[in-house]
Amino acid sequence: MADHEPAVHGYCDERFTAVRTALEDNFRDRAELGAAVAVTVGGEVVVDLWGGWADAARTRPWQHDTLVNVWSTTKGPVALCAHILADRGLLDLDAPVAAYWPEFAAAGKDKILVRHLLSHRAGLSGLREPHSLEQLYDWELTTQRLAAMEPWWEPGTRSGYHALTYGFLVGEVVRRVSGLRPGTFLEREVTGPLGIDFRVGLPEKEYGRAAELVHPPTASSSEQAAIFSQLAPAALAALANPPVGAAEANTPGWRAAEIPAANGHGTARAVAALYGIFAGRGSYGGHRVLSAEAAERVREGQGSCRDLVLGAGFEGETEVGLGLWLSGTNGSYGPNPRAFGHDGFGGSCGLADPEAEVSLGYVMNRMGPHIADDPRKMALVGALYSAL
Repeated sequence: MADHEPAVHGYCDERFTAVRTALEDNFRDRAELGAAVAVTVGGEVVVDLWGGWADAARTRPWQHDTLVNVWSTTKGPVALCAHILADRGLLDLDAPVAAYWPEFAAAGKDKILVRHLLSHRAGLSGLREPHSLEQLYDWELTTQRLAAMEPWWEPGTRSGYHALTYGFLVGEVVRRVSGLRPGTFLEREVTGPLGIDFRVGLPEKEYGRAAELVHPPTASSSEQAAIFSQLAPAALAALANPPVGAAEANTPGWRAAEIPAANGHGTARAVAALYGIFAGRGSYGGHRVLSAEAAERVREGQGSCRDLVLGAGFEGETEVGLGLWLSGTNGSYGPNPRAFGHDGFGGSCGLADPEAEVSLGYVMNRMGPHIADDPRKMALVGALYSAL
């Protein structure tokens, strides 16, 4: 490896050397700054690699315990919270949301089901009224506005990516049923008992371990205006109300808030463990988190379509299950069309393939321009499957 290329550290089973090579290639060929990848097979860690820099100035090497904001890769663990409650008979995914959150019935939303929240089919992709970043940090205000608003489209008919609202919608149902917001519920029920280094939001005492996110390449103001002018109102609300990016995610305000769709912080090892629960059909590291039946339900497809928010970003249709996206014909999570997972804005990813008993976690700090299927992630996924 050339002197200017960061060394890759950690453990890699010789069977999965292709994954190490792909990570090295990401640094050499795909402008990676700092990143980590972890893979489990049958619940055992076979890859745990990291390298590069935790800051834009390249003064802090990425360490084995570097944490980073993984954006929407957080949605998988949040869905897990809802499925745990359903598995315990405390939450009915086919019940109206208003059965648990009565105020939600306003503006004709009395027939929206819990499954519609999990599958981005509630028609609440973004708020109708302007919503500032500071207001997004206010859980009560944000959930009150969601409860009061009218859907953008007929709920249950199409998926439309709920980029930021997903976590408040699913999270408020978790809170109404359990008495705990999803971050606390996840820590109490999953990450604490299993020793998984992942949290929604980030306590100040952990800031020293946090990687600095770096902006993706941005279009000019005129190009951005042209892009936004072509978006339907539901998509504009999802992606730009409020606008968020690397600069916002590096602030204490963002880190201190609980934004369960977008501000989970963890290591690649932690992401692989959380998605490993799904890959293990509800079990990970000897711990039974979900029944096998409940774990299978997570990937119950809700119908393929061109997503009303993300449609332009994919050549064909996509299909979301009850909280995670199916690999499908796009191969987003490898060649098994029933493998599933979730990407985070800019590149990160969690993948679960129960048939192969495989999970993968990929995290990084230099954000790419992609909402999903970043070339660095796809190179790692391809390398993983080439080794199986």
